[in-house]
Amino acid sequence: MNLTLPVVTFAALLDSINPCAISVLLLTIGFLVSLKKSPKHIMAVTGVYILGIFITYILIGLGILQALTFFGISRAITKFGALILVITGILGLVGVPLGIPGFIKPRLALLIQKATYPAMFALGILVGLFEFPCTGGPYLMILALLHDRATFTSGALYLIYYNLIFISPLIVISLLTNNQQLLTGFQAWRHSHAKTADLYSSIAMIVLGGVIFLL
Repeated sequence: MNLTLPVVTFAALLDSINPCAISVLLLTIGFLVSLKKSPKHIMAVTGVYILGIFITYILIGLGILQALTFFGISRAITKFGALILVITGILGLVGVPLGIPGFIKPRLALLIQKATYPAMFALGILVGLFEFPCTGGPYLMILALLHDRATFTSGALYLIYYNLIFISPLIVISLLTNNQQLLTGFQAWRHSHAKTADLYSSIAMIVLGGVIFLL
């Protein structure tokens, strides 16, 4: 498979449909709204949370690229990423939930209750670290392609581009804080269409994983 902008974009969009990060963001917004915080304050706090996820994913990507360079096993990593995609898709089709482990949730709740900038940044780091094993298949595939087919400059740009797309749904949700009607409508739509979105996402993961194996 060649490293092209459409391939990176599709993988990033698939990765961005992340129930863990989105759910934590919505919980944080709901908690701050209950405290009568202003929309600007809520956007600033959630922006720090999103920044924590973004930086964590960038560092994870750089670490994996360094490991690929050291061990020289990018082809195996590509297949492993495809396997994760297929397994995740199958689990989604049969209704097996994937998410943040239960033991870390009380700590996340504590950070949400603090709602300070350092707490939100730490929250973003933790969510980024614990969601990667669940939905990291597309990212692994792109990182392997970056290692094999990109120069240092183009690889860095692709890495930033991928992660900007990855956090784009979180940014949109954060911006919706200014319009509570739209935010409420989004939450209602999400609850009513969650199963359909999960179905299409699972099918897309299986298809992408299968294409990777074939190519």
